[in-house]
Amino acid sequence: MRYAIVLERSPTSYGAYVPDLPGCVAAAETREEALQLIREAIEFHIEKMQAEGLSVPEPLSSAEYVDVAKA
Repeated sequence: MRYAIVLERSPTSYGAYVPDLPGCVAAAETREEALQLIREAIEFHIEKMQAEGLSVPEPLSSAEYVDVAKA
């Protein structure tokens, strides 16, 4: 499955979350590390849901960029 993630940069770190998997998050000092950790978090999250007998949500979210003029 292919899930959309949101990657957010702060002054000191990166955070990532998966809109289709509430509670599936990761944080790290670098972008690359955050991407690796969110991959692992998705796998763990899905494994845990399956172990608990829960249905795993299908990936529904997507992302697009929109260009806007500066104010």
